[in-house]
Amino acid sequence: MNLIDVLNSVDSFIWGPPLLVLLVGTGILFTFRLGFLQITKLPTALRLIFKAENSGNGDISSFSALCTALAATVGTGNIVGVATAIKVGGPGALFWMWLAAFFGMATKYAEGVLAIKYRTKDENGQTSGGPMYYIVNGLGQKYKPLAIFFAISGILVALLGIGTFTQVNSITDSINGSFGIDPRITGIILTLIVALVIFGGIQNISKVATAIVPFMSGIYIFMCLLIVFTSFNKIPATFTLIFDGAFNSTAAVGGFLGSSVAMAIRNGIARGVFSNESGLGSAPIAAAAAKTNWPAEQGLISMTGTFIDSLIICSLTGFSIILSGVWTGDLNGALMTQSAFESVLPNVGPLFLTLSLSLFAFTTILGWSYYGERCFEFLFGTKGIKGYRLVFVLMVLLGSFLKLEMVWIIADIVNGLMAIPNLIALILLMPVVVKETKLYMSHINSINKEVFEEYNDNAI
Repeated sequence: MNLIDVLNSVDSFIWGPPLLVLLVGTGILFTFRLGFLQITKLPTALRLIFKAENSGNGDISSFSALCTALAATVGTGNIVGVATAIKVGGPGALFWMWLAAFFGMATKYAEGVLAIKYRTKDENGQTSGGPMYYIVNGLGQKYKPLAIFFAISGILVALLGIGTFTQVNSITDSINGSFGIDPRITGIILTLIVALVIFGGIQNISKVATAIVPFMSGIYIFMCLLIVFTSFNKIPATFTLIFDGAFNSTAAVGGFLGSSVAMAIRNGIARGVFSNESGLGSAPIAAAAAKTNWPAEQGLISMTGTFIDSLIICSLTGFSIILSGVWTGDLNGALMTQSAFESVLPNVGPLFLTLSLSLFAFTTILGWSYYGERCFEFLFGTKGIKGYRLVFVLMVLLGSFLKLEMVWIIADIVNGLMAIPNLIALILLMPVVVKETKLYMSHINSINKEVFEEYNDNAI
C-alpha cells in the first residue's frame, strides 16, 4: 500500500460515520434545545439579511459578513459535490443532504452567536473571532490546545487545499475546456486579481463577495429553475426517486452502478456538510466581523447561509441532474452538471456553467484567504499577516502549475479535523447560546410591543 492509499484510508475514516454522526448529532441537540429555531425564526432571519441594525462594533455589515461566508461555501461543492453525491449514492443522497442542512442550520446559528459573543480586536484594531476565540474566551485557557489545533488546521486548509489548489484547478481546467486557454495563463491572471483583493483586507474581500455572490447565485438559481420548469411533468417522479432512494437501495441503470441506503446516507450527509460547512468552524470567522451588538442577530443571519447554500442552491443542482436524467449516464462531477445544463441550453448552458464554477471558486479563494489569515493572527499576531498573504498568493499561483493529489487528500483530512475542536466547544457552550437567544428574543418582543402600542395610539 502506497502513501496515497494510506491517506485515502485516513480520509475515509475522518469523514466516516463518527464525524458525520457528531456533526449531525450536534445539529440535532441545538435544534431541540432552541425549539426548532431554524423553522420558527427563519422568516425573521431572512428579513434580517437586509434589515439588520448594523450599529455595533465590527468591520463590515452583517450582509457583507454573510456574503463573505457564502463566498467560501458556495462553490465547487454545489456543482461538483452534489453531482458526486448523486452519482455514488443515487437520488436518495439528496434527501440526506437536506437532512444534514436542516440540522446544520441550528449548528451554524450557534457558531454565529458564539463568534460575536467572544470576538476581540487584534493589534491593528481589526476584529478577530471564530472557534479559536470562543474556545479560549468561552471555555478558558485550559482549552487553548484545542484552539491552537483548530487554527493550525485552518491555515493548512487555506494554504494547501480548499483555499488554493482545488479551486485554482477548477477554474483553470474549466476555462481551458471551454475556451482553450492555457491553465498557466489563467493561473497568472487569477493570482494577480487575488493579490489585488486580499492585500486590501476584509473590507476589499467583503466588497468583492457582496458584488459577486448575490449576483451569481441569483443567475445560477434562475438557470437551474429553467431546467426544472422544462421538465415540470417529471417533478412528482423525481420526488419519488429521491425519497425511495433515501430508504431503499437504488438499482443499477445505464451508467449508474446502483447504491445502497448506507451509500446514499454517507454521500448525502458528507457532501452536504462539505458544501455548507456547518459545524466545521469556518463561517464564524467571517461572522465575527459583522457590525452588531446582538450575538443572536448574527446567528440568525449566519443560519441563512446554510439555507441558501444547501436547501436552495444544492437542491436545484440536484433537481437539474435528476430531472435531466444525466445521473444515469457515464459522466461524473462537473461534467455531469454541465450535461444537465447542455440538455436544456445546448450552446449557452456549458459556457454559463464554466463562468459560474469559475466565479464561485474565485470567491471561495477569497473567503478562505481571510479564514486562514485570522487563524494565522491568532497563533502569531499581526506582524506576519502581510507575509501570510504573500504565501497565500504564491500558493494560488502554484495551484495552476501543479496537480498534487496527495495535497488535496491531506487538505480534506485537515478540513475534517477542524470540526472536532469546534464541535466540542459548541456543545460545551450550549448554555451560552441558549441564554443569548433568550435575551435577543426578549429584545425583539419588546420592540414589536412598542411598535404595536404606537400603532394603536396613532389609530386612536
